[in-house]
Amino acid sequence: MQSLLAVLRRYAAGRLRVDATLGWLLIAIAFSAVAPSWAAAPAAEQRAQPLHDPELERRALALGHRLRCVVCQNQSIAESNAELAHDLMNQVRAMLQAGKSEQEIVDFLVARYGEFVLFEPPFDARTLLLWVGPFALAALGLFGLWSGLRRRQQQSGVGATLDEAAKAQADALLAGDSPSKTETRVAKESS
Repeated sequence: MQSLLAVLRRYAAGRLRVDATLGWLLIAIAFSAVAPSWAAAPAAEQRAQPLHDPELERRALALGHRLRCVVCQNQSIAESNAELAHDLMNQVRAMLQAGKSEQEIVDFLVARYGEFVLFEPPFDARTLLLWVGPFALAALGLFGLWSGLRRRQQQSGVGATLDEAAKAQADALLAGDSPSKTETRVAKESS
């Protein structure tokens, strides 16, 4: 199979006669190689459209950081490079310019994309487990640890009381005396 460049050279030299359909096909292939770069340029211009009013832009960015990108799912719409995130950010800017409040904008986006779009879901009956669950699991884990340690302590007898002789022997060992001296001293004290 001949390469496209070889076919084009033979066509240019006049050694290859091509009907009109193949000619248009070659022109379409040549333009399709260049077309993606032309199409990408306007998209880049549409992405970043900051507002001229610095206060509105600050509010738009603050609101954008509170809203999750539905494509990336780990980034806010202010940080994401996804086209949908840029479109949403531009829509937030346009709504702020139109005089909408931040709550109205959030309500609009929640109605359109669901509560998933919020980085901080509201505290209500549906999200109770989401908010309370980690604390309940931590409390349950601490209770399990405490009860396990308490049970082990009771089984090993660590918490048992010592008689006077054993206590004196333990004190002597802690003080650095040898066990034979301690036994002699305890025997003298008890007589």
